[in-house]
Amino acid sequence: MACNRERFETDVIITVFGASGDLAKKKTFPALFGLFREGYLHESTKIFGFARSKLTGSELRQRIEPHLEKPNGKQDDEKVEQFFKLIQYHEGGAYDEDQGYLELLKEFQKVEAQKNITHPQRLYYLALPPSVFLSVAEQIKKILYTTVGVQRVIVEKPFGHDLESARALQNSLSPLFTEDEIYRIDHYLGKEMVKNLLQLRFGNTFLNASWNKDFIQSIQVTFKEPFGTEGRGGYFDSIGIVRDVMQNHLLQILTLLTMERPVSFDPEDVRDEKVKVLKAMAPIDHNDILIGQYGKSEDGSKPAYLDDETVQPNSKCVTYCAMSFKIENERWDGVPVVMRAGKALNEAKVEIRIQYKPAAPGVFRHIPNNELVIRVQPDASVYMKMNAKTPGLSTTTQVTDLDLTYSTRFKDFWIPQAYEVLIRDALLGDHSNFVRDDELEVSWSLFTPFLNYIESPDAPAPELYPYGSRGPSGFKEYMMKHGYKFQDNINYSWPIISPGEETH
Repeated sequence: MACNRERFETDVIITVFGASGDLAKKKTFPALFGLFREGYLHESTKIFGFARSKLTGSELRQRIEPHLEKPNGKQDDEKVEQFFKLIQYHEGGAYDEDQGYLELLKEFQKVEAQKNITHPQRLYYLALPPSVFLSVAEQIKKILYTTVGVQRVIVEKPFGHDLESARALQNSLSPLFTEDEIYRIDHYLGKEMVKNLLQLRFGNTFLNASWNKDFIQSIQVTFKEPFGTEGRGGYFDSIGIVRDVMQNHLLQILTLLTMERPVSFDPEDVRDEKVKVLKAMAPIDHNDILIGQYGKSEDGSKPAYLDDETVQPNSKCVTYCAMSFKIENERWDGVPVVMRAGKALNEAKVEIRIQYKPAAPGVFRHIPNNELVIRVQPDASVYMKMNAKTPGLSTTTQVTDLDLTYSTRFKDFWIPQAYEVLIRDALLGDHSNFVRDDELEVSWSLFTPFLNYIESPDAPAPELYPYGSRGPSGFKEYMMKHGYKFQDNINYSWPIISPGEETH
């Protein structure tokens, strides 16, 4: 599949559809400002905010400015002033009516005529709910699209809610835009530690050589949130934790973690390997899962999921899920891979935990397993739990670590936020960190039968677990069943690990 590598460097027009919404003010505009502040968004760029809300330019600024990061304090105030000079708000009326788009087109043409631009460079960012997404896409193609120049469309998730809806969405998009023009954004692919996985795996011989069934005992990909739905249960009740973070964010991490080495860093070479490993995954075993829903906290201070007034009474919505994947290829045959995610748990973290097989018995009969832990958030870091001789005359061992914590090792580096990374990639025509159409198809094919099962009337009720706990009571047994060896009695701590982390 060809990749359009023409770069947007100067005189780009960026249009943020849904400019008055939460996503735009908290993520999209702050990301654009971050790029501008650091010199990665040219001052000749023009940014249009397009929405149905009646707002003035100053009112839009009041919404956006509190969310802009200014690491240099007052030094960045001038950058803020310059940034808002690039932005123009356009009230568009109904998203499915022509008038607002025709008026926006006139503004485009005015800007391009002033600069004598004959080959427009336009980027459309759809920070919109799914209900209006297709209407806006159709209007872009009908009125704003030009065959002269380069145009790209950034699409926010969700990309459907099951295989059928994802196919319908793709069938609606494909007549409008080519695959090269579409950038399906999953912001986890822009996170520093996720982007680091290929270099970490394939750029280090000692890791690459052991990255297989001969050395690895088990793999975990974990997502934990310390809060519940907090009044957003009406939305979450129709989504659930599997759609919210597992089918997209965590699966993206898992594919990068288990794919084969690509021929190059070309976007299509990388995405080809991601699709291959997805195709090697066996169907999810409905009998090999652990699902839960949070109840009240043990002290009664935090509400149960069903206490949220926006949630359906007696809802069986899954707020916690652990599932295993079997990758049927030579590298991973027989290695248990567990993905787990939950809300209202004891802490906030996203991490990968790779446990290696034990050392040969004999003198090392009771030595702990090595583990490689890659923390995506918070406090991006990589550490290897290793065994070392206890200092002094003793011949016993103790667990220590090789530690790469980004906040201490890379103090003088600008580490961009995920949305900054991905918008920059789209400006450069780099699809590496975006979801391809066939990848979306395979991932939904994997998850849809599982979702149909847990959301059917005959599905088992999710196990209740206390708000603020580590999840359902059966988790430890579930992990042991899937090859993970707990080492609760090992006296070990690491600077950013919260108390009790070692028992998960």
